[in-house]
Amino acid sequence: MQIESAKAASQLLVRHWKEGLVLDALPPALRPATRAEGYLIQSQIETISTSPLFGWKIAATSSAGQQHIGVEGPIVGRLLTEMVHTGDATLHLGANRMRVAEAEFAFRMGRDLPPRDRPYDQSEVFEAVAALYLAIEIPDSRFANYAGVGGPQLIADNACAHRFVLGPQAPVSWRSLDLSTHRVVGRVGNRMEREGLGANVLGDPRQALTWCANELSTLGITLAAQQTVTTGTCLVPLEVRPGDSVSVDFGMLGQVGCHFAAD
Repeated sequence: MQIESAKAASQLLVRHWKEGLVLDALPPALRPATRAEGYLIQSQIETISTSPLFGWKIAATSSAGQQHIGVEGPIVGRLLTEMVHTGDATLHLGANRMRVAEAEFAFRMGRDLPPRDRPYDQSEVFEAVAALYLAIEIPDSRFANYAGVGGPQLIADNACAHRFVLGPQAPVSWRSLDLSTHRVVGRVGNRMEREGLGANVLGDPRQALTWCANELSTLGITLAAQQTVTTGTCLVPLEVRPGDSVSVDFGMLGQVGCHFAAD
């Protein structure tokens, strides 16, 4: 795929994102055939931001999540600064069709992990982390049938990135915890409660972060200091609608919440 085609595909997807529109698929001439071509298209989204890249999101970190969006493994997308809100923010669902909130562990990097020939192991990646944050992701897709377009197009679609709520920083005691067994409880007002574990995120959120560092490395991209990586939902996504309030309890690590305006 030529860079001109990648730019054109990205512009089409960004226009649909901004206008709340969907399409069946990218036109054949602009459609990625491989993950690498999908990532080439995705990379062009950074040109619409006036701020440095905030970080990265990982999608499909569980088998259920992979089945839900029709991919065989995890994929990574970019978090633009314009997508990020602070905890207890009020958001508008608008044209969002997925209409779910996801409870996530998000890691702030303390130093760069540049591309290299050999994979990073979990201990190396863990040592590069500066802090852990509690977060909620509100994904969406620009495709009418996002489960049927395939991995390369979903990667081009920025791995369904849409809105991201950055909650409080966890106490430093998180480093001594087994995040894979850590219990997380999500609630939507008084009408819904779901429980999950860190193990739902590729077995361990730290393993998901390691996967992200290595996925970026294979693409020639540095996972940079000060960037934040949100690692995927710990529980079955919470269905939301206008007027709802969402809260996620991470136990001793704290809580994060957000509200959806009654559009």
